[in-house]
Amino acid sequence: MAAQAAPVLLTVVETASIMRVSKMTIYRLVQSGHLPSIRSGPSGRSFRIPEAAVHEYLRTSFMGAPVNPPQ
Repeated sequence: MAAQAAPVLLTVVETASIMRVSKMTIYRLVQSGHLPSIRSGPSGRSFRIPEAAVHEYLRTSFMGAPVNPPQ
């Protein structure tokens, strides 16, 4: 049986950079359940977001958006 690679986990800042939004927007998406997250750190106050979940959220969020909008 082949070992599976561990998922890539992103910080809130990295996620915000990929999505081009503010950190507060990421915290809101996590709190609302739109982005899954894992609590980490000694106090459990830090969040890590799976990279695959970020790309899936972006893919599904823009399904209705035109690929080449009129200019």
